[in-house]
Amino acid sequence: MYPTFGLKRGAEGVRFQGKTIGWGVCGSHCSYGEVIPQVEAVIREGAKVVPVLSHAAATTETRFGAPESLARRLEELTGTPPITRIVEAEPTGQQELFDCFVIAPCTGNTLAKLALALTDGPVLMAAKGTLRNLRPVVLAISTNDALGNNAKNIGVLLNTRNIYFVPFGQDNPEVKPNSCVADFDLIADTVAEALAGRQLQPVLIQRAKRAVR
Repeated sequence: MYPTFGLKRGAEGVRFQGKTIGWGVCGSHCSYGEVIPQVEAVIREGAKVVPVLSHAAATTETRFGAPESLARRLEELTGTPPITRIVEAEPTGQQELFDCFVIAPCTGNTLAKLALALTDGPVLMAAKGTLRNLRPVVLAISTNDALGNNAKNIGVLLNTRNIYFVPFGQDNPEVKPNSCVADFDLIADTVAEALAGRQLQPVLIQRAKRAVR
């Protein structure tokens, strides 16, 4: 256990009853084991979750597993087949489908594109549609260059209306000093605050050290 400076974990209640939450999954494959339980957590609190996979998440097989296994697990949890194409993601904005859109894990590649208003995949399209409707987008970052080339993009997004960050910190500063990862256990609390128009604080935390490289 590591300090969160008074932040609550696993707050009791059904905070998301009647809410539809889009959940974008990007190509930080080492994070999936930490993220999937958080999908379950928001479902237990009443949310309907619609998964959206980036191209990397939907097609890349790694030492952490096959993309088909990820898609199958998300469909089992949510009851909804993952969206994997831009043409499937675009109507989510027009239909005002999502009350909130979570990107977890959010890679450096995705947050850089979001900061530059680039829309070249289903996760970014769903995020764009959610912002179009002035609804919150929640980012749970997992990137090796958060304090390097992507620091400026994080700064842009911190100052962008309706974008909220799951509190994050350095995950292995001795080996990867530029790397930061969100505390995925705080996703539900961040979503609850974002739906109320507030950023969960503090944004910068001391995070548990990660062995994954």
